[in-house]
Amino acid sequence: MNVPDGAGAGAAALKEWAVAVRALEEGRQIVVLRKGGIAEETRHFRLERPDFYLLPAYEHQRPELLKEEARPILDEVLGEWDGPDAGAVSISSWAHAVEDIPVTDPGILERIRERHIWTDSFAEERLKWKKRDPLHVLLLRVYKLRQPLRLPMEPAFTGCKSWISLPGGLGADHSEPVLGDEEFNRMRMEIRSLLGAAEIN
Repeated sequence: MNVPDGAGAGAAALKEWAVAVRALEEGRQIVVLRKGGIAEETRHFRLERPDFYLLPAYEHQRPELLKEEARPILDEVLGEWDGPDAGAVSISSWAHAVEDIPVTDPGILERIRERHIWTDSFAEERLKWKKRDPLHVLLLRVYKLRQPLRLPMEPAFTGCKSWISLPGGLGADHSEPVLGDEEFNRMRMEIRSLLGAAEIN
């Protein structure tokens, strides 16, 4: 499987907690919850492209915002991090957004509490922030790169924003899906059913 279209001319990357990227790469979940970062141009989240790299972010990750069983993953990724003055960032996966399901009801969001690594309070706070905007529940088909990309850290990679424009000519090799078709589709349909996606969309 090839990497996202447009990678040679500059590709998009979604910034996500490194602990969540690791959970996605290990097939523990297929969900991310997005509202948009403080530094977004529009201050609203939107799915700019269906295919994008996953850029791990290390700031703001706190163990108390993760379920207890997910906290060892945080220890792992922090142990691999070079620190706030790191001169490079490593990207080891990309994703295809299969679903973008808007959620405004905390009761509906609670239905998928067992399908992600975040605590109930964290998920609810994300929903409450910018109350007029829905929370975007993205269902991602994730692909591991055969060879991770090691990029020099740029100032543009930092800050509270969702999307990052990566430099062209990345030279990424092929990739393989984290989950097989049957398992991914099972998880996808289960989450759609829990969210009542047919009624929402």
